[in-house]
Amino acid sequence: MAAPNIETIVSLSKRRGFVFPSSEIYGGLGSAWDYGPLGVELSNNVKQAWWRWMVHERDDMEGIDSSIILNRLVWKYSGHEETFSDPLVDCRECKSRLRADKLEPTLSESGGAAVYKCPNCGSTDLTEPRPFNLMFRTTIGAAAEEDDPTALAYLRPETAQGIFINFLNVQTTMRRKIPFGIAQIGKSFRNEVTPGNFIFRTREFEQMEMEYFVRPGEDERVHQEWIDYCHQWFLDLGISAANLRFYEQPKEELAHYAKRTVDIHYRFFPERAEEERQWDELMGIANRTDFDLMAHSKKPERDGERVNKESTEDLSYFDEATKERYYPYVIEPAAGVNRTVLAVLMDAYSEKTTDKGEKRVILKLHPRLAPIKVAVLPLAKNKPEIVSTAKGIRKSLQPTMRAVYDDTGGIGKLYARQDEIGTPFCVTVDHQTLEDEAVTVRDRDTWEQERVKISELAEHLRKRLGINC
Repeated sequence: MAAPNIETIVSLSKRRGFVFPSSEIYGGLGSAWDYGPLGVELSNNVKQAWWRWMVHERDDMEGIDSSIILNRLVWKYSGHEETFSDPLVDCRECKSRLRADKLEPTLSESGGAAVYKCPNCGSTDLTEPRPFNLMFRTTIGAAAEEDDPTALAYLRPETAQGIFINFLNVQTTMRRKIPFGIAQIGKSFRNEVTPGNFIFRTREFEQMEMEYFVRPGEDERVHQEWIDYCHQWFLDLGISAANLRFYEQPKEELAHYAKRTVDIHYRFFPERAEEERQWDELMGIANRTDFDLMAHSKKPERDGERVNKESTEDLSYFDEATKERYYPYVIEPAAGVNRTVLAVLMDAYSEKTTDKGEKRVILKLHPRLAPIKVAVLPLAKNKPEIVSTAKGIRKSLQPTMRAVYDDTGGIGKLYARQDEIGTPFCVTVDHQTLEDEAVTVRDRDTWEQERVKISELAEHLRKRLGINC
C-alpha cells in the first residue's frame, strides 16, 4: 500500500513534524517548505544513505562540496545563460503565469488546430511563449549596482558545474585514473515558473549528483550499468518496484549536451485517472558526452570555432596506458533530496485496522531511513523506578541508534504515534521489568511483541535494524 495522493502526505507531515510551510506566521511563501524535527532526520538519512552507497561503498569515487556562487563565466560557457530557460506564457484574463510546455492541448470547437487553455480560469487568451531564464540573479560586492554586468552573479541552478570545473583538481590531487566519479550533495536554486505539489517542485532544493568520467567509446555500456545500479538503490531503500519505471527521453526532449537520458520515474500522482500522468521524474541518468569538460577548457575547438576564450585550464585527460589525450565522456545520475524524501514517504504509507476497528497509519520506512530507530516507553510514568530504568535504556542505546524516551500518553497512543512516524521498534518498560530485568520489544510492521533481556537489548536491536558496529 502507498499514499493515495500527495495531500495525504502533506497532512501527515504537518501533523507529525516532518515538513512545515515556510514563513507560515507571515502567510507563507509560495513553494517554500521547512523540514521539521522528523523531516530533517529523514532528509539527513536519505543523504547519508546516498553518500554511503555512492562514495563509501565504491573504490572509484571521490566527493566534493563546491561553492553555491561561482564565477559568472562558468554559467556562460556551460550554456546556462543562453539556454537554461522555460517557455513562459501569461493568461490575459486572470494574469496567471504558466509554463507553455506543461499546458494540455485541446481541439478547437471548429475541430481545427489545437488550442491551449489557462488551467486556472479556462481562458484561451494567452500570450505567445517567450523564454524565461530560471537562474536567480544576484550581485557581488558592497557597492555593486543591480545593472552592473561586472558584478552580476547567479545562485547555482545545479551542482554539476562545480564538479566539472574541479575535475582537474580532483583527478590530480587524488591521483585518479579514468574511469572514476566525483559526487556532491548541495543546494541548487531555480526560479521555477510553476512550482508546486508540496516538496515535489520547489525553487530551493538539494541535489545528490555524481559525474562519472569514462573513456569515449565505453560510455554507452557504463551508462546502462548506472541506470541499473541506480534503480537497484531505490529498491534497496524499500521503494516498491511497482511504483518505479524507466522513461527513455525521446530525441526532442534531450538536453542539447545529451547523447541519451533515461529517467527513473515514481508514481507520485496515483489519484490521476490517466495512468501516463501518474508518473514523474525521481532521478535522471544522462550521458552528457564530452560537452562539459570541453566547454570549460581553453584549447578545444568545436565546429571550427574556439569553445572557450577565457578559461585558464585544459580539462583533457592523458591516458598513461594508451598514451592518448582525450576529453572524457560523462555519465550523470542526478536526484533531488526533496523528491526522494517524498517518494519514500508516499511508498512507506500504509493503514491498518485494530481489533477494535480503529484505523491506524503505519509509516513502513526502511530502518536505515527512519528518523527514530527506537522509542523507549514507560508503562507507568508515575513510578520512579520504571521511569529511571526507561531513561537509562534510552541513554545506553543512543550512541549507536537514534532513540527517544516518551511518556506523553497511554501506551496505546504512544504505540500509535510511533507507528505513524515510522519508528521500527518500541521498547516498553513495565512492572515486570523490575523483577526479571527484561523489556517488551514491539515490531512496528507486525505489532508482534517479545521479551528481551536488558543486557541483550542493544545487540538484539542492532541485528533487527541492520546496524553494524
